[in-house]
Amino acid sequence: MSVARVTEIIAASKKSFADAIDVGVGRANKTLKNVTGAWVKDQSMEITKGKVTLYKVVLKITFILNE
Repeated sequence: MSVARVTEIIAASKKSFADAIDVGVGRANKTLKNVTGAWVKDQSMEITKGKVTLYKVVLKITFILNE
């Protein structure tokens, strides 16, 4: 039987929320082994002079612990 852990990360992108998610999951995969899932806990934007300048996501990353 496997045991999983969930960790929270924050990622950002100047392009879109989808890109911020890709950035976060990609980075998590570099550090964590056995990543099996993720969900978006929160999302926000920075706005400068009426335009979106940064998309931010808070992700919950699930990974299986080594036996």
